[in-house]
Amino acid sequence: MKLYRTTQGILVEAEGSFHTLPNRGWSELLADPDLFSIARQAAETAPVQMGAASIIAPIVEQEVWAAGVTYFRSRDARIAESKEAGGSSFYDRVYAAERPELFYKGAGWRVIGPGGAVRIRSDASWSVPEPELALVINPSGKIVGYTIGNDMSSRDIEGENPLYLPQAKVYDGSCALGPAILLADEPLSKSISIEIEIQRKSAVIFQGNTTLAELKREPTQLVEYLFRDQGFPHGVFLMTGTGIVPGDDFTLLSGDVIRISIAGIGILENHVA
Repeated sequence: MKLYRTTQGILVEAEGSFHTLPNRGWSELLADPDLFSIARQAAETAPVQMGAASIIAPIVEQEVWAAGVTYFRSRDARIAESKEAGGSSFYDRVYAAERPELFYKGAGWRVIGPGGAVRIRSDASWSVPEPELALVINPSGKIVGYTIGNDMSSRDIEGENPLYLPQAKVYDGSCALGPAILLADEPLSKSISIEIEIQRKSAVIFQGNTTLAELKREPTQLVEYLFRDQGFPHGVFLMTGTGIVPGDDFTLLSGDVIRISIAGIGILENHVA
């Protein structure tokens, strides 16, 4: 089953049909320990129609956090971009360390939904999207679902000095989530593929893919560190890092279209403002 936050309210998708889940706030629903049974009950009601244009970001009061250097490809890219700044060894050490890199990505109200415009920083010259599996975690620290995340990043700013990471990662239009939350109380298969396609003037200029088998850290380990000494009363989204990084000669431009797909969840499409 999948959950959609739409302009029509909350919808449940089950076996290709959509059903209304009435009388529930989004944050209340994600925090409810009976989330799965509530969704199943809604799936037994009469089906309704849903227009794609009505889908909005699946987040309200939750925060978004992110994990870094969780794929070998990301490790290599971060080492290369920060080599001249003397920070290259930091990323190698983080990749091998027990403690993961975790950082705050944004508040729910900042998140861009499907079809919305993401942005590149005005003071950046090397910007990329980072396609990621995002965990949906309830207030008790349980993973209740999964969605697609786009962690927009300014590689030149971060590469200049690792301490600039917040500026490289957190700005208006830097985070997109959607289109739906795949409800699951079991881990996803390691064979699931994450794919990205970037178009410029209707031509494909970059494609890439990876699988969850390349993710070095277990999602439960990332969640355990995230919940150490801090709580999330409305739940939280945690992006798990990227295993797809375009070549060093690539940067996003205004007008580019980014399409990220994960089997079972759908496609998150955004354009660059």
